[in-house]
Amino acid sequence: MPISAGDFRKGVVFEMDGKPMLVVDFQHVKPGKGAAFVRTKYKNVMTGAIREESFNPSAKFENGTVERRNAEYSYNDGDLYYFMDPETYDMTPLNKDVLGDGFQFVKENTMCTLVSYKGSVFSVEAPNFMELEVTATEPTRQAEISYAVFCLKKKNRTISSRATSRSSTTNV
Repeated sequence: MPISAGDFRKGVVFEMDGKPMLVVDFQHVKPGKGAAFVRTKYKNVMTGAIREESFNPSAKFENGTVERRNAEYSYNDGDLYYFMDPETYDMTPLNKDVLGDGFQFVKENTMCTLVSYKGSVFSVEAPNFMELEVTATEPTRQAEISYAVFCLKKKNRTISSRATSRSSTTNV
């Protein structure tokens, strides 16, 4: 089923020249003169290349069908991260660049979603929430904290005294 450029939204996958593209950002523009257009920033899901292009809102593209399946993050070995299918127990190795920035907080044995196009995984969706434990922090000095609180209290007193003096002069 074809999709028009006017229906683009973030996360929509479409085919252009036989290659799957993921809409990263879009903007419908209606200039005062001339026809409307859709300014689109899209990413080739196989190579990761990002391009910006403007399309006529009536331009048609083939709808790219992506498959989402759950997998458990098992372990990593260098730049390879291994995910296990909970139904078949098959292991899927993925390169580090497929994972994205949000994956740095994912612990082992966590369920994730693998997003693939025609059997090739191009993205991993990490869970929205993780329960983590803080193991170390930098020590703070009590004097720094006390000074910051003192400054805030002094600032608030100065602001409130100014407000009081202004209100008293206007009433006289």
